[in-house]
Amino acid sequence: MPSSDAAHAKPKPKAVPPDSTNQEVAYLKSLTEKQQPVAIKLVGGETVRGWIEYYDRNMLRLTREGQPNLFIFKQQIAYVEESGS
Repeated sequence: MPSSDAAHAKPKPKAVPPDSTNQEVAYLKSLTEKQQPVAIKLVGGETVRGWIEYYDRNMLRLTREGQPNLFIFKQQIAYVEESGS
């Protein structure tokens, strides 16, 4: 019996997902433009609050009232949560 090529065809490898979808940039830009209050949970467990004044590929600046502003490396951030106005 002849075999079909489809039975012996190797499955196509799945495409590698992109490193970035640029959604992070869009989200941080919207938080910055609105001066939306946020709570940032750090990987060490500490939570800091303020609004994001500036960001780039590696870090962000958290502006806080009555306390020093912070420059936080993104690798130290567990998550960012929007706070109430």
